[in-house]
Amino acid sequence: MIVYDDILPRLSRMGWSTYRLAKEHILSPATIDRIRNGQPVNLTTIDTICRLLDCQPGDILNYEPDTTEEQV
Repeated sequence: MIVYDDILPRLSRMGWSTYRLAKEHILSPATIDRIRNGQPVNLTTIDTICRLLDCQPGDILNYEPDTTEEQV
């Protein structure tokens, strides 16, 4: 499963509070909640976050095997 690596705190350190992200229509409140709760987001959102943080997707995403799901 893909997990987010400290996205909201990193954005905050760069001056992008969740309030500002929502107010300036950069990320919707629903998307911010999805990130906060570790739920999937689309690639456009990942692209936006990488642009704001000036980073690569691998800098903010990690793959961790999910031991609760059946292996295929």
